[in-house]
Amino acid sequence: MFQVVFLGLAWMTPMIYFSVYGVAYEASRGHLTETYLMAMIAILFTARSYGVMAARFPQSGSAYTFAKQTLHPYLGFLVGWALMLDYLFSPIIAYLTFGIYIHAWFPVVPAEVWMVALNAVLTVINLLGVRLSAQISRLFVLVQIGFIALFSGCLAYRLAEGAPFSTEMFFNAGPSVLLAGTAIICFSFLGFDTATTLSEETLEPRKNIPRAVMWIVLIAGVVYAVPSVLTQGLFPVQAFEELDSAGLEVVRRVGGAALASVFMAVLLMAIFTQGLTSVTSLSRLMFVMGRESVLPERVFGYLHPRWRTPAANVLVTAVVSLLALAISLDDAVRFVSFGALTAFLMVNVCVVAHCFFRASDRSFATFVRYLLVPVVGGAYVAWLLVSMDHTTLAFGSIWLTLGVVYSMIRSVWRNRHDARRIRAEAAGL
Repeated sequence: MFQVVFLGLAWMTPMIYFSVYGVAYEASRGHLTETYLMAMIAILFTARSYGVMAARFPQSGSAYTFAKQTLHPYLGFLVGWALMLDYLFSPIIAYLTFGIYIHAWFPVVPAEVWMVALNAVLTVINLLGVRLSAQISRLFVLVQIGFIALFSGCLAYRLAEGAPFSTEMFFNAGPSVLLAGTAIICFSFLGFDTATTLSEETLEPRKNIPRAVMWIVLIAGVVYAVPSVLTQGLFPVQAFEELDSAGLEVVRRVGGAALASVFMAVLLMAIFTQGLTSVTSLSRLMFVMGRESVLPERVFGYLHPRWRTPAANVLVTAVVSLLALAISLDDAVRFVSFGALTAFLMVNVCVVAHCFFRASDRSFATFVRYLLVPVVGGAYVAWLLVSMDHTTLAFGSIWLTLGVVYSMIRSVWRNRHDARRIRAEAAGL
Protein backbone atom coordinates (compact mmCIF):
# COMPACT_ATOMS: atom_id res chain seq x y z
CA MET A 1 0.00 0.00 0.00
CA PHE A 2 2.80 2.43 0.84
CA GLN A 3 4.19 2.02 -2.68
CA VAL A 4 0.81 3.17 -4.03
CA VAL A 5 0.78 6.13 -1.63
CA PHE A 6 4.23 7.26 -2.78
CA LEU A 7 3.28 6.94 -6.45
CA GLY A 8 0.08 8.89 -5.84
CA LEU A 9 2.05 11.67 -4.14
CA ALA A 10 4.54 11.60 -7.02
CA TRP A 11 1.72 12.21 -9.50
CA MET A 12 0.36 14.93 -7.21
CA THR A 13 3.77 16.71 -7.02
CA PRO A 14 3.76 18.33 -3.54
CA MET A 15 5.89 21.27 -4.76
CA ILE A 16 2.83 22.37 -6.72
CA TYR A 17 2.05 24.20 -3.47
CA PHE A 18 4.66 26.80 -4.42
CA SER A 19 3.98 26.67 -8.17
CA VAL A 20 0.43 27.97 -7.69
CA TYR A 21 1.09 29.99 -4.52
CA GLY A 22 0.30 33.32 -6.16
CA VAL A 23 -2.78 32.04 -7.98
CA ALA A 24 -4.07 30.43 -4.77
CA TYR A 25 -3.25 33.51 -2.67
CA GLU A 26 -5.14 35.82 -5.01
CA ALA A 27 -8.14 33.49 -5.39
CA SER A 28 -8.47 33.04 -1.61
CA ARG A 29 -7.63 36.69 -0.79
CA GLY A 30 -4.84 35.43 1.45
CA HIS A 31 -6.93 32.83 3.31
CA LEU A 32 -4.79 29.88 2.28
CA THR A 33 -5.26 27.81 5.44
CA GLU A 34 -9.05 27.80 5.33
CA THR A 35 -9.21 27.10 1.61
CA TYR A 36 -6.72 24.22 1.82
CA LEU A 37 -8.70 22.68 4.67
CA MET A 38 -11.97 23.08 2.76
CA ALA A 39 -10.39 21.61 -0.36
CA MET A 40 -9.07 18.64 1.62
CA ILE A 41 -12.53 17.95 3.05
CA ALA A 42 -14.11 18.11 -0.41
CA ILE A 43 -11.44 15.84 -1.87
CA LEU A 44 -11.73 13.36 1.04
CA PHE A 45 -15.42 12.79 0.27
CA THR A 46 -14.60 12.22 -3.38
CA ALA A 47 -11.53 10.12 -2.54
CA ARG A 48 -13.78 7.80 -0.56
CA SER A 49 -16.08 7.51 -3.57
CA TYR A 50 -13.07 6.68 -5.76
CA GLY A 51 -12.08 4.03 -3.24
CA VAL A 52 -15.57 2.52 -3.25
CA MET A 53 -15.65 2.35 -7.06
CA ALA A 54 -12.09 1.01 -7.25
CA ALA A 55 -13.11 -1.82 -4.89
CA ARG A 56 -16.11 -2.64 -7.10
CA PHE A 57 -14.18 -2.30 -10.38
CA PRO A 58 -10.54 -3.04 -9.53
CA GLN A 59 -9.45 -3.29 -13.17
CA SER A 60 -10.88 0.02 -14.42
CA GLY A 61 -9.71 2.72 -12.05
CA SER A 62 -10.84 5.93 -13.74
CA ALA A 63 -13.82 8.25 -13.65
CA TYR A 64 -14.33 7.56 -17.36
CA THR A 65 -14.72 3.81 -16.92
CA PHE A 66 -16.73 4.17 -13.69
CA ALA A 67 -19.31 6.35 -15.46
CA LYS A 68 -19.25 4.19 -18.59
CA GLN A 69 -19.96 0.98 -16.66
CA THR A 70 -22.40 2.27 -14.04
CA LEU A 71 -24.30 5.10 -15.75
CA HIS A 72 -24.15 5.09 -19.57
CA PRO A 73 -21.43 4.90 -22.25
CA TYR A 74 -22.26 8.42 -23.46
CA LEU A 75 -21.97 9.82 -19.93
CA GLY A 76 -18.70 7.94 -19.62
CA PHE A 77 -17.50 9.62 -22.80
CA LEU A 78 -18.44 13.08 -21.48
CA VAL A 79 -16.65 12.41 -18.20
CA GLY A 80 -13.59 11.32 -20.16
CA TRP A 81 -13.94 14.41 -22.34
CA ALA A 82 -14.00 16.63 -19.22
CA LEU A 83 -10.92 14.83 -17.89
CA MET A 84 -9.18 15.62 -21.16
CA LEU A 85 -8.90 19.18 -19.84
CA ASP A 86 -6.70 17.83 -17.04
CA TYR A 87 -4.52 15.90 -19.44
CA LEU A 88 -4.32 18.70 -22.03
CA PHE A 89 -3.42 21.48 -19.62
CA SER A 90 -1.17 19.57 -17.19
CA PRO A 91 1.86 19.71 -19.55
CA ILE A 92 1.01 23.35 -20.28
CA ILE A 93 1.10 24.14 -16.55
CA ALA A 94 4.47 22.39 -16.26
CA TYR A 95 5.92 24.45 -19.12
CA LEU A 96 4.42 27.70 -17.81
CA THR A 97 5.76 27.12 -14.31
CA PHE A 98 9.18 26.14 -15.62
CA GLY A 99 9.45 29.23 -17.81
CA ILE A 100 8.08 31.62 -15.19
CA TYR A 101 10.39 30.50 -12.39
CA ILE A 102 13.54 30.17 -14.49
CA HIS A 103 12.87 33.65 -15.90
CA ALA A 104 12.39 35.00 -12.37
CA TRP A 105 15.82 33.51 -11.49
CA PHE A 106 17.53 34.48 -14.79
CA PRO A 107 15.58 37.49 -16.14
CA VAL A 108 17.89 37.87 -19.17
CA VAL A 109 16.33 34.91 -20.99
CA PRO A 110 12.59 35.21 -21.82
CA ALA A 111 10.26 32.72 -20.17
CA GLU A 112 9.01 31.58 -23.58
CA VAL A 113 12.47 30.27 -24.49
CA TRP A 114 12.52 28.02 -21.43
CA MET A 115 8.99 26.79 -22.14
CA VAL A 116 9.84 25.76 -25.69
CA ALA A 117 13.12 24.18 -24.54
CA LEU A 118 11.44 21.99 -21.91
CA ASN A 119 8.73 21.06 -24.41
CA ALA A 120 11.40 19.88 -26.86
CA VAL A 121 13.34 17.91 -24.22
CA LEU A 122 10.27 16.11 -22.86
CA THR A 123 9.05 15.37 -26.38
CA VAL A 124 12.32 13.62 -27.24
CA ILE A 125 12.33 11.71 -23.95
CA ASN A 126 8.76 10.50 -24.50
CA LEU A 127 9.46 9.58 -28.12
CA LEU A 128 12.31 7.36 -26.94
CA GLY A 129 10.15 5.83 -24.23
CA VAL A 130 12.26 6.76 -21.18
CA ARG A 131 10.38 6.23 -17.89
CA LEU A 132 11.05 7.09 -14.25
CA SER A 133 11.29 4.07 -11.97
CA ALA A 134 9.16 3.73 -8.84
CA GLN A 135 12.30 4.12 -6.70
CA ILE A 136 13.22 7.45 -8.31
CA SER A 137 9.63 8.68 -7.99
CA ARG A 138 9.66 7.80 -4.28
CA LEU A 139 12.97 9.64 -3.81
CA PHE A 140 11.62 12.74 -5.58
CA VAL A 141 8.53 12.74 -3.34
CA LEU A 142 10.69 12.58 -0.21
CA VAL A 143 12.88 15.43 -1.49
CA GLN A 144 9.82 17.61 -2.15
CA ILE A 145 8.23 16.91 1.23
CA GLY A 146 11.64 17.43 2.82
CA PHE A 147 11.91 20.92 1.33
CA ILE A 148 8.40 21.85 2.48
CA ALA A 149 9.40 20.65 5.97
CA LEU A 150 12.57 22.78 5.75
CA PHE A 151 10.52 25.81 4.68
CA SER A 152 8.08 25.23 7.55
CA GLY A 153 11.03 24.81 9.93
CA CYS A 154 12.39 28.21 8.89
CA LEU A 155 8.99 29.75 9.58
CA ALA A 156 8.79 28.01 12.97
CA TYR A 157 12.29 29.31 13.80
CA ARG A 158 11.11 32.86 13.09
CA LEU A 159 8.18 32.28 15.41
CA ALA A 160 10.45 30.89 18.14
CA GLU A 161 12.69 33.95 17.80
CA GLY A 162 9.75 36.17 18.69
CA ALA A 163 8.35 37.19 15.31
CA PRO A 164 4.75 38.41 15.69
CA PHE A 165 2.04 35.91 14.74
CA SER A 166 -1.21 37.54 13.63
CA THR A 167 -4.60 35.85 13.64
CA GLU A 168 -6.40 38.62 11.75
CA MET A 169 -6.46 36.63 8.48
CA PHE A 170 -7.87 33.44 9.97
CA PHE A 171 -11.53 32.47 9.53
CA ASN A 172 -12.87 35.93 8.71
CA ALA A 173 -13.46 35.60 4.96
CA GLY A 174 -16.88 35.42 3.34
CA PRO A 175 -18.14 32.12 1.92
CA SER A 176 -17.92 33.34 -1.68
CA VAL A 177 -14.20 34.09 -1.29
CA LEU A 178 -13.49 30.76 0.39
CA LEU A 179 -15.44 28.78 -2.19
CA ALA A 180 -13.77 30.54 -5.11
CA GLY A 181 -10.36 29.91 -3.55
CA THR A 182 -11.17 26.29 -2.69
CA ALA A 183 -12.26 25.56 -6.27
CA ILE A 184 -8.81 26.65 -7.50
CA ILE A 185 -6.83 25.07 -4.66
CA CYS A 186 -8.39 21.66 -5.41
CA PHE A 187 -5.86 21.64 -8.26
CA SER A 188 -3.11 21.00 -5.69
CA PHE A 189 -4.71 17.66 -4.77
CA LEU A 190 -5.06 16.33 -8.31
CA GLY A 191 -3.29 13.04 -8.83
CA PHE A 192 -4.71 11.07 -5.90
CA ASP A 193 -7.16 9.37 -8.28
CA THR A 194 -4.36 7.85 -10.35
CA ALA A 195 -3.72 5.44 -7.47
CA THR A 196 -6.92 3.62 -8.47
CA THR A 197 -5.22 2.56 -11.72
CA LEU A 198 -2.67 0.47 -9.78
CA SER A 199 -5.05 -2.27 -8.66
CA GLU A 200 -3.39 -5.00 -10.70
CA GLU A 201 0.02 -4.26 -9.13
CA THR A 202 -1.30 -4.04 -5.55
CA LEU A 203 -1.82 -6.82 -3.01
CA GLU A 204 -5.45 -7.04 -1.83
CA PRO A 205 -6.52 -4.09 -4.02
CA ARG A 206 -10.12 -4.07 -2.77
CA LYS A 207 -8.81 -3.20 0.70
CA ASN A 208 -5.54 -1.37 0.07
CA ILE A 209 -6.45 0.92 -2.86
CA PRO A 210 -9.28 2.74 -0.97
CA ARG A 211 -6.98 3.15 2.05
CA ALA A 212 -4.11 4.41 -0.11
CA VAL A 213 -6.33 7.01 -1.79
CA MET A 214 -7.42 8.42 1.58
CA TRP A 215 -3.84 8.45 2.90
CA ILE A 216 -2.63 10.35 -0.18
CA VAL A 217 -5.19 13.12 0.37
CA LEU A 218 -4.57 13.30 4.14
CA ILE A 219 -0.78 13.49 3.75
CA ALA A 220 -1.10 16.16 1.06
CA GLY A 221 -3.53 18.12 3.24
CA VAL A 222 -1.05 18.19 6.14
CA VAL A 223 1.86 19.05 3.82
CA TYR A 224 -0.10 22.02 2.44
CA ALA A 225 -1.79 23.16 5.66
CA VAL A 226 1.28 23.44 7.92
CA PRO A 227 3.20 26.03 5.84
CA SER A 228 -0.09 27.82 5.10
CA VAL A 229 -0.82 28.34 8.80
CA LEU A 230 2.68 29.64 9.46
CA THR A 231 2.89 31.98 6.46
CA GLN A 232 -0.62 33.28 7.04
CA GLY A 233 0.19 34.10 10.65
CA LEU A 234 3.70 35.49 10.15
CA PHE A 235 2.90 37.33 6.89
CA PRO A 236 -0.83 38.14 7.12
CA VAL A 237 -0.72 40.61 4.23
CA GLN A 238 1.58 39.94 1.29
CA ALA A 239 2.30 41.77 -1.96
CA PHE A 240 4.17 40.18 -4.85
CA GLU A 241 6.09 41.71 -7.73
CA GLU A 242 5.01 38.86 -10.01
CA LEU A 243 1.98 36.84 -8.94
CA ASP A 244 2.91 33.80 -11.05
CA SER A 245 6.31 33.46 -9.35
CA ALA A 246 5.05 34.36 -5.87
CA GLY A 247 6.34 31.06 -4.49
CA LEU A 248 9.94 32.14 -5.11
CA GLU A 249 9.29 35.53 -3.51
CA VAL A 250 7.84 34.07 -0.32
CA VAL A 251 10.73 31.58 -0.03
CA ARG A 252 13.24 34.43 -0.38
CA ARG A 253 11.31 36.39 2.23
CA VAL A 254 11.54 33.49 4.67
CA GLY A 255 15.01 32.04 4.06
CA GLY A 256 16.95 34.44 1.88
CA ALA A 257 19.06 33.54 -1.16
CA ALA A 258 20.31 30.24 0.28
CA LEU A 259 16.84 28.78 0.79
CA ALA A 260 15.76 30.20 -2.57
CA SER A 261 18.60 28.34 -4.31
CA VAL A 262 17.56 25.04 -2.73
CA PHE A 263 13.95 25.83 -3.61
CA MET A 264 14.76 26.37 -7.29
CA ALA A 265 16.66 23.09 -7.52
CA VAL A 266 13.83 21.09 -5.92
CA LEU A 267 11.10 22.92 -7.84
CA LEU A 268 12.73 22.41 -11.23
CA MET A 269 13.20 18.71 -10.46
CA ALA A 270 9.52 18.48 -9.51
CA ILE A 271 8.37 20.37 -12.61
CA PHE A 272 10.50 18.19 -14.86
CA THR A 273 9.05 14.97 -13.45
CA GLN A 274 5.50 16.38 -13.48
CA GLY A 275 5.90 17.45 -17.10
CA LEU A 276 7.33 14.08 -18.11
CA THR A 277 4.46 12.24 -16.43
CA SER A 278 1.88 14.62 -17.92
CA VAL A 279 3.12 14.19 -21.49
CA THR A 280 3.27 10.42 -21.04
CA SER A 281 -0.26 10.30 -19.59
CA LEU A 282 -1.78 12.44 -22.34
CA SER A 283 -0.10 10.58 -25.18
CA ARG A 284 -1.07 7.20 -23.68
CA LEU A 285 -4.66 8.34 -23.12
CA MET A 286 -4.96 9.41 -26.76
CA PHE A 287 -3.44 6.07 -27.80
CA VAL A 288 -6.07 4.13 -25.82
CA MET A 289 -8.85 6.32 -27.24
CA GLY A 290 -7.43 5.74 -30.72
CA ARG A 291 -7.33 1.97 -30.26
CA GLU A 292 -10.97 2.10 -29.08
CA SER A 293 -11.85 4.26 -32.14
CA VAL A 294 -12.99 7.12 -29.90
CA LEU A 295 -10.37 9.15 -31.78
CA PRO A 296 -9.24 8.41 -35.37
CA GLU A 297 -7.31 5.15 -35.03
CA ARG A 298 -4.96 5.70 -37.97
CA VAL A 299 -3.31 8.65 -36.20
CA PHE A 300 -3.94 8.21 -32.48
CA GLY A 301 -3.74 4.41 -32.41
CA TYR A 302 -0.30 4.34 -34.02
CA LEU A 303 2.64 2.81 -32.12
CA HIS A 304 6.18 3.42 -33.35
CA PRO A 305 7.64 0.05 -34.44
CA ARG A 306 11.08 0.65 -32.95
CA TRP A 307 10.51 2.80 -29.86
CA ARG A 308 7.13 1.21 -29.01
CA THR A 309 5.75 4.64 -28.13
CA PRO A 310 2.68 6.49 -29.48
CA ALA A 311 4.95 8.82 -31.46
CA ALA A 312 2.18 10.70 -33.28
CA ASN A 313 0.42 11.43 -29.98
CA VAL A 314 3.65 12.69 -28.41
CA LEU A 315 4.09 15.11 -31.31
CA VAL A 316 0.44 16.21 -31.09
CA THR A 317 0.96 16.82 -27.37
CA ALA A 318 4.05 18.92 -28.12
CA VAL A 319 2.10 21.09 -30.57
CA VAL A 320 -0.91 21.52 -28.26
CA SER A 321 1.42 22.38 -25.37
CA LEU A 322 2.61 25.44 -27.28
CA LEU A 323 -0.56 27.04 -25.90
CA ALA A 324 1.70 27.78 -22.93
CA LEU A 325 2.98 30.70 -25.02
CA ALA A 326 -0.49 32.25 -25.21
CA ILE A 327 -2.24 31.43 -21.91
CA SER A 328 -1.75 32.50 -18.31
CA LEU A 329 -0.92 30.15 -15.45
CA ASP A 330 -4.08 31.30 -13.67
CA ASP A 331 -6.33 30.32 -16.58
CA ALA A 332 -4.58 26.97 -17.08
CA VAL A 333 -5.04 26.05 -13.40
CA ARG A 334 -8.72 27.05 -13.51
CA PHE A 335 -9.40 24.97 -16.63
CA VAL A 336 -7.76 21.90 -15.09
CA SER A 337 -9.79 22.40 -11.91
CA PHE A 338 -13.02 22.57 -13.93
CA GLY A 339 -12.29 19.26 -15.65
CA ALA A 340 -11.28 17.56 -12.42
CA LEU A 341 -14.26 18.81 -10.40
CA THR A 342 -16.63 17.67 -13.15
CA ALA A 343 -15.14 14.17 -13.01
CA PHE A 344 -15.23 14.18 -9.19
CA LEU A 345 -18.93 15.08 -9.23
CA MET A 346 -19.72 12.17 -11.56
CA VAL A 347 -17.77 9.66 -9.45
CA ASN A 348 -19.97 10.54 -6.48
CA VAL A 349 -23.02 10.05 -8.71
CA CYS A 350 -21.66 6.65 -9.77
CA VAL A 351 -21.49 5.49 -6.14
CA VAL A 352 -25.13 6.43 -5.54
CA ALA A 353 -26.32 4.86 -8.80
CA HIS A 354 -24.36 1.62 -8.53
CA CYS A 355 -23.91 0.97 -4.81
CA PHE A 356 -27.20 2.30 -3.41
CA PHE A 357 -29.97 2.14 -6.00
CA ARG A 358 -28.81 -1.24 -7.32
CA ALA A 359 -28.12 -2.68 -3.87
CA SER A 360 -30.39 -5.33 -2.38
CA ASP A 361 -29.30 -4.32 1.13
CA ARG A 362 -31.04 -1.11 2.24
CA SER A 363 -29.69 -1.02 5.79
CA PHE A 364 -28.81 2.19 7.62
CA ALA A 365 -25.10 1.52 7.01
CA THR A 366 -25.76 1.25 3.26
CA PHE A 367 -27.74 4.50 3.40
CA VAL A 368 -24.86 6.33 5.07
CA ARG A 369 -22.02 4.83 3.01
CA TYR A 370 -23.55 4.81 -0.43
CA LEU A 371 -26.11 7.61 -0.37
CA LEU A 372 -25.48 10.17 2.35
CA VAL A 373 -21.67 10.41 2.06
CA PRO A 374 -21.48 10.58 -1.77
CA VAL A 375 -24.43 13.00 -1.93
CA VAL A 376 -22.69 15.32 0.54
CA GLY A 377 -19.44 14.97 -1.40
CA GLY A 378 -21.14 15.54 -4.75
CA ALA A 379 -23.06 18.56 -3.47
CA TYR A 380 -19.84 20.03 -2.07
CA VAL A 381 -18.05 19.56 -5.39
CA ALA A 382 -21.02 20.98 -7.34
CA TRP A 383 -20.98 24.02 -5.05
CA LEU A 384 -17.30 24.53 -5.81
CA LEU A 385 -17.97 24.16 -9.54
CA VAL A 386 -20.65 26.84 -9.69
CA SER A 387 -18.47 29.12 -7.54
CA MET A 388 -15.82 29.30 -10.27
CA ASP A 389 -15.48 32.50 -12.30
CA HIS A 390 -17.67 33.08 -15.35
CA THR A 391 -14.81 32.75 -17.83
CA THR A 392 -13.90 29.28 -16.58
CA LEU A 393 -17.52 28.14 -16.51
CA ALA A 394 -18.07 29.47 -20.04
CA PHE A 395 -14.93 27.76 -21.33
CA GLY A 396 -15.85 24.52 -19.58
CA SER A 397 -19.38 24.61 -20.97
CA ILE A 398 -18.05 25.19 -24.49
CA TRP A 399 -15.62 22.30 -24.05
CA LEU A 400 -18.40 19.93 -22.94
CA THR A 401 -20.61 21.12 -25.81
CA LEU A 402 -17.81 20.35 -28.26
CA GLY A 403 -17.65 16.89 -26.72
CA VAL A 404 -21.38 16.36 -27.30
CA VAL A 405 -21.08 17.56 -30.92
CA TYR A 406 -18.05 15.34 -31.54
CA SER A 407 -19.85 12.35 -30.05
CA MET A 408 -22.89 12.95 -32.28
CA ILE A 409 -20.75 13.31 -35.43
CA ARG A 410 -18.83 10.17 -34.50
CA SER A 411 -22.06 8.22 -33.96
CA VAL A 412 -23.50 9.33 -37.31
CA TRP A 413 -20.26 8.45 -39.13
CA ARG A 414 -20.07 5.05 -37.44
CA ASN A 415 -23.70 4.26 -38.26
CA ARG A 416 -23.14 5.12 -41.91
CA HIS A 417 -19.93 3.10 -41.98
CA ASP A 418 -21.71 0.09 -40.45
CA ALA A 419 -24.58 0.46 -42.92
CA ARG A 420 -22.17 0.48 -45.88
CA ARG A 421 -20.39 -2.57 -44.51
CA ILE A 422 -23.66 -4.46 -44.07
CA ARG A 423 -24.77 -3.58 -47.60
CA ALA A 424 -21.39 -4.66 -48.98
CA GLU A 425 -21.59 -7.98 -47.12
CA ALA A 426 -25.15 -8.51 -48.33
CA ALA A 427 -24.15 -7.78 -51.93
CA GLY A 428 -21.27 -10.24 -51.60
CA LEU A 429 -23.64 -12.91 -50.44
